[in-house]
Amino acid sequence: MSDPSWLSVLPPVIAIVLAIWSKQVMLSLFAGIWMGFTLLSGFNPLTGVAASLDGVINVFADAGDARVLLFTLLIGSLIGTIEHSGGVRGFVHFLETRRWVHTGVRAQVLAWFVGIVIFVESNITLLVAGSVSRPLFDRYKVSREKLAYLIDATSAPVCAMIPLNAWGAVIIGLVASTGVENPLETFIASIPYNLYAFAAILLAGFVIWKDFNIGPMKAAEERTRGGELLWPNATPLIDTSEEQSPENERPEDIPSALFMVLPILAMIFAMPVGLYITGDGSLIQGSGSTAILWSVCFAIGVAWIMILGSGKSSVHELMRIFMKGAGDLLPISAILLLALTLGDVAHLLGTGPYIAGIAGASVPTYFLAPLLFLVSAFIAFSVGSSWGTFAIMIPIAIPIAVTLGLSTPLFLGAAISGAIFGDHASPISDTTVVASMASATDHIDHVRTQLPYALLAAGVATIGFFVLGLLG
Repeated sequence: MSDPSWLSVLPPVIAIVLAIWSKQVMLSLFAGIWMGFTLLSGFNPLTGVAASLDGVINVFADAGDARVLLFTLLIGSLIGTIEHSGGVRGFVHFLETRRWVHTGVRAQVLAWFVGIVIFVESNITLLVAGSVSRPLFDRYKVSREKLAYLIDATSAPVCAMIPLNAWGAVIIGLVASTGVENPLETFIASIPYNLYAFAAILLAGFVIWKDFNIGPMKAAEERTRGGELLWPNATPLIDTSEEQSPENERPEDIPSALFMVLPILAMIFAMPVGLYITGDGSLIQGSGSTAILWSVCFAIGVAWIMILGSGKSSVHELMRIFMKGAGDLLPISAILLLALTLGDVAHLLGTGPYIAGIAGASVPTYFLAPLLFLVSAFIAFSVGSSWGTFAIMIPIAIPIAVTLGLSTPLFLGAAISGAIFGDHASPISDTTVVASMASATDHIDHVRTQLPYALLAAGVATIGFFVLGLLG
């Protein structure tokens, strides 16, 4: 298909519609891939199946894509290793024993702060922040719904702005699939335009500062102040009644927080070093996928040395944890693989330039960025997957910007922002579910109490994208 036509829009549309209808992101992505290669194969569906499989395999022919896929698995191994070492538990104990948290406001600040500073992976952020803060919230009569909101409002929004974690690797890989010369530089340039993430984080801070409780959250706060942790018919996702109290554990038996802190610091340190080496002395010109892969390998090595040096585990046990951790993130890696393939087939069909031509002729340019944000937000809320939304929207957003000569970082930021809204607000998002679990609150109560805040932040982001569009 040398000249893009309306048929080039079918693959992403099919992926979007099926994902919203079935909630099965991987199957929906493959259906879009199949449709794309069927079109490229002269409308032969059987040939399209074979070409689709070849298209998936060809993703590995790109070294950058292969490194990102490998990194996604290795970050799972790192998370599993840190959890196995007891580093998370040690970090929780370290924070809980600090004497400066003696009011409800300070407990909320702690939850908000931990949600920001731990950015390796969103679920780790949620579990650590929830485990640290929940006893303090209960003690000072702050609702668990408030805790769930605060950690949910900081986990994914923060992770989506960091280039040296799994989120950054996924976004950089998708940007690279569109043919952008320096995907890492483009991603970094898009961070200031991730308006929803900034709005969500800052609004959460404002909620703490001004005790800004609206709608269902106000009722939840009044209930908790009256001595009731949950509503009468609420069903928390975990039972905390048998949690071990600090008095039942000797201080010498609690693992050191360094088992968590040092590997994370090692990864943070190795990232710019890798960029400097691969860029021949220039951080911006460095290979993001290579630096990310090196940094997580270095972090795993540091974790292994610490664990083996302490005698906590054998090499055999660490290898078991390594493989299990990689397996835990295999579904995410599979989504990324299919997303990269869908991006490739969309590029072959000319989907981006075709949509850009239609949009340029029918939609005012100043409305494109807010429109991208709203479409991305709708998809992410319906599907419950920010990464699946990244896969659909980034290969569309960037070609629109390039074809029309508009700001690529702005359009990338709009697509990412919409996906983060869905991850934050959707009741079927895994992040929303984990936030409810980490806070030991009823899942529907969490969704109901945080949705007004998420919509408020989305409104602010929409206005922001409209203004930026007007400014050009």
